[in-house]
Formats: sequence, C-alpha cells, structure tokens
Amino acid sequence: MKREPPSVFSGAAIIESIRKPESLVHLSLRQWDMLLRVCRRANLLGRLAEGIEAAGVDPQVPPQVRPHLVSARVLTAHQREAIVWETRHIEKALSALQAPVVLLKGTAYAIRGLTAAHGRLFGDVDILVPRPELNSVEAALMVQGWASGHHDDYDDRYYREWMHEIPPMTHRARGTVIDVHHNILPLIARNSPDAGMLFDASQSVPGTKFRTLSPIDMVIHSATHLFHESELQNGLRDLFDLDALLREFSAQSDRFWEELPSRATQLGLELPLLLALRYTRALLGTPVPEELVPRLQASARLGSLRLHILDSIYLRALMPDHPASRTWSQTLARGCVYLRGHVLRMPAGRLTLHLTRKLVLRMFRNTSRSH
Repeated sequence: MKREPPSVFSGAAIIESIRKPESLVHLSLRQWDMLLRVCRRANLLGRLAEGIEAAGVDPQVPPQVRPHLVSARVLTAHQREAIVWETRHIEKALSALQAPVVLLKGTAYAIRGLTAAHGRLFGDVDILVPRPELNSVEAALMVQGWASGHHDDYDDRYYREWMHEIPPMTHRARGTVIDVHHNILPLIARNSPDAGMLFDASQSVPGTKFRTLSPIDMVIHSATHLFHESELQNGLRDLFDLDALLREFSAQSDRFWEELPSRATQLGLELPLLLALRYTRALLGTPVPEELVPRLQASARLGSLRLHILDSIYLRALMPDHPASRTWSQTLARGCVYLRGHVLRMPAGRLTLHLTRKLVLRMFRNTSRSH
C-alpha cells in the first residue's frame, strides 16, 4: 500500500508522534504549536498527552507546552468520569424495564475500564436495546427528562423505519445526548446483521443492569461503525480505538485471532473488519496476524482492484482534516467516503430520493433566508 511522502505535519507524522512520544523531544515551539492544533482538531490531543506521560518524557516537554497536555489529561479524565456518571441516570430511568440494555462504543470502553478509554474524548451515550422495546425505552427516558429534538414527519420516519436508531434524545436539564439503537447498521442496509446475535453474546456489567458487547463483537462493531461512516472527523481517533481494543483483547485470549474472523462471517461483516485490520496494521503497527487479511478478503469476495481503490481512499481519508496536514487528495478521498457511506446506508433508488429531497429542502431554506 503506497502512501504519500510524510511532511512535518502529515498524517504519518501525527501518528508517529502518538505512537512514539519520545520522538517529540526535539520539536521546536512552532512545531509543537502545530502538532497540538492538529491533534486537537482530530480529537487526539488527550491520547497524545497520555502517551507522553506514560513514556516518561513529560520533563523534556517545553514548559510552554505542558499546560496544554495537563489540560487535555484533566479533560479526558473528567469526561470519562462524567460518562459513567451519566449511565447511572440512564440506569435509574430504565430500572423498571426487563429489556437488556447494551452500552456501545466509548461508553462501553469507559465502564469496562478499557485502555481504549484512556485519553479519549466522549460525546453521546449510545445504547442498544431490542427493537420491540423501543417504545418502552423511549417513554421511560422521556419521563426522566430526555426528549427528541424537532423532526418533521419525514425525518421521524427516516429514523424509525429505515435506520438503526431513533432520533437522538437530549436531557432538558443536563444537555446530555443519548442515542438509542436497535441494531448497529440501518435496517435497509445491504448487510444489516441479526441484532439478536449481538444480544445473545453480550456480557453483563457487574453491579449494574447494563451489558456490553462481547470483546469480539466490540471490535467488529467499532470496525463497522468506522467503515460505514460517511464523514470521518474522528476517523483516526476511531482507528486508534480499534488498535487499543485489538491489543488488549488479543492479550487476554489465545483464541481471539481465530474467533474474530469467524464471528465477522457469522454477522456478515467481513469487509469492515478486513479494512479495520488492514489499516490498523499498516498505519498503527497493530500486531495483526498476517494470514487474517487475505482470509477475510476471500470471505468478503473483495477483488484486488476494489481493495486497491479502497486503500487509495482510506489511507488518505483517515488522516486528520486540518489545514496543516490537508492535501487535495485527502479532500477527494473524503468525498468518496461520503458517497460510499450513503450508498452503504440505503438502496440506490431510495438514496436518490432521499438526497434529492435534502437538496431541494436546502435550496428552499437558502432561498427563504435570502428574502
């Protein structure tokens, strides 16, 4: 896989800074300034700060830089505590329900104390519940102060009939947002998995009513989320999440690498896992067994030409989107990711109608504002 030659603030240089913090001690103040800007834009400043502290190179960091790193560590630690605290309110709201409630993504990493949560910024709380229980879950959350924002009938139908979640719910007092999912991919997506398989393999969180996906399903979900996205503002951060998950879980089980591709095949999600393993290995040096990638490529029926095209897109689109590191080819690649994400989300006919409607509405609103 060929990549563009790295510049001082290329994506490759940012990755190297996070992977090998000891290499940063020779940076000038101007270089530090740009590094902090790019990492902050990519939501990776906390991970950089944690890595510098863990490597023991804090004393060699310029005094002008240290406050930024300390602030990043304090912020990520506070958000990690806050997200766990928010789950207690959600647990209280759903305490009377018998339905399983599975925590997803960053919230799951935090409540499990996984290394992927270290240095990570957190946004919404994501939960997974059985589709027949959606109305009960939504009603219970509304009683405790959560409510959906304004959506017209089309948007509401878009979420409830086609997507894998209901409209996001925001707490009226705390402003926290919860995304209630019933699957990890839209219902009309071509490879939407059987959510029941995810619930069956989920694991309880001691002392709570919550569950999380199994370690293997957690990796597959993270890969699926990243490689079905149409926008990659957090793409490199999510790739670092995958790297942390793969390293931690593979160290806990000798059968991890054997079971991971088999499970992806069961769920019909070989392609996103293939891309996740390929790019974590290529960009982050994740110790993925060499034989897994061709095995998944064959299972996903992905030809060499198509894989080459995906490489050309994602090796650029995953890099931080900042003027200090942006190239024209990255901008083009992100456009391709945007189109691919929408194509994966819904059939071509419905996608055409959906995008046409959005375009017409946007033109109408712009015309209304101009008058």
